[in-house]
Amino acid sequence: MENYANISGDSQVVSFQIDANSIKVRFKNNHVYLYDLRHPGPERLEKMKELARAGWGLNTYIESEVKSDFSSKVF
Repeated sequence: MENYANISGDSQVVSFQIDANSIKVRFKNNHVYLYDLRHPGPERLEKMKELARAGWGLNTYIESEVKSDFSSKVF
């Protein structure tokens, strides 16, 4: 997984792994969630990828737009 830049300094996101049709996100509590084309859908998935690469806003976006709409809890 790639470290999340956390530009704001207060994100719960620690790292992420982007694949063609999904993103895995690891949080400070060590839980890893998989988001894909089905959950939360292609538009939200692309936004999450963009925010992950930018290192800013991913945690806020997940909390406000995605909530519990993930494909699976990996760990």
